[in-house]
Amino acid sequence: MPLITSTESGAGRRAWVDLTNSPHVLVMRPMIELLRAKGWEVEVTARDFAQTIGLLDRFGIEHEVIGHHRGGGRGAKAVGLASRSAALTRWARGRKFDLALGHGSNDVTIAAWLLRIPCSTTFDYEFATAQHQVNCRLANAVVVPELIPRERIERFGAGDRLYQYPGLKEEYYLADFEPDHSVPVSLGIDASRPFVVVRTPPVVALYHRVENDLFGEALNLLRDHQAVVLPRTEEQRVQLAEVPGLIVPEGAVDAQSLVALADLVISAGGTMNREAVALGTPVLTVFAGRLGAVDEHLLGTGQLGRLTEAKQAIPVRRESGEVFERVRRDPEDFLHLLMRPLAPTPAQR
Repeated sequence: MPLITSTESGAGRRAWVDLTNSPHVLVMRPMIELLRAKGWEVEVTARDFAQTIGLLDRFGIEHEVIGHHRGGGRGAKAVGLASRSAALTRWARGRKFDLALGHGSNDVTIAAWLLRIPCSTTFDYEFATAQHQVNCRLANAVVVPELIPRERIERFGAGDRLYQYPGLKEEYYLADFEPDHSVPVSLGIDASRPFVVVRTPPVVALYHRVENDLFGEALNLLRDHQAVVLPRTEEQRVQLAEVPGLIVPEGAVDAQSLVALADLVISAGGTMNREAVALGTPVLTVFAGRLGAVDEHLLGTGQLGRLTEAKQAIPVRRESGEVFERVRRDPEDFLHLLMRPLAPTPAQR
């Protein structure tokens, strides 16, 4: 298992990490730890959306909350982008950051560009067009999986600032992860019976506009089985909590332990699907938008399945052991790409 180690000094340097959605906390946690191990001072800003703040609290990552989600419409998103980018710019001015990092956060990319702070962005879904039009043009480094064809990113203006890594991002941030067997028990799961983890659709995302009736049918069936449903928003949580038979956690939980120990994962998003693949758990997607290259690859290799009828959602006790052998990749390699804006130019070498 890779260990987080410090191989070079960053004493006196300052990094800024901005987090706008729940999965971004997971991706950036080891990056924050690695930077601090190298002597960097790291400050974290976060948008109040989904479980972002709850996860930061669970991991003990100090942060400053700036802004909130403005809604799923294009107009609301535009207002939110302008407002939060301006707020971040005011907050960061004078703090003398050497590097800014975000996972698809347009807000930090714009603020860093305005303040002339070297900035890196990373993402692994190439069809969030509006988002990438900003990030790929303004960021100093754009970091994506090798599985995404370069031309799909270069069309957004990334040019020679595009850097790619092998495998899944989940294989990097889960490299040091081992599941906590007490987590499902704490939710009332009977360990002698199979259980399923379900992630709701990202209904406010611009790239996921298609309603998925099959998902609702599957949830209906799961009322008679052990199903932990992980909502994305408080509104979803309140609605799902009223459905008898479903287990809906009150706040942010150790979802990775649930995924690792479950007999089946069903997700309408992308990150949890890929976490299941990285942790060796059977997983079915009900994503209704356009599939990205990463998920196309996982479907093609059989590491990811597709929910085509509701009865597939009923969990069946899986054989002990992993469906696919876990791949653990060193997060230091991921951080190295994110730090490319600080690499010396040929003239400086």
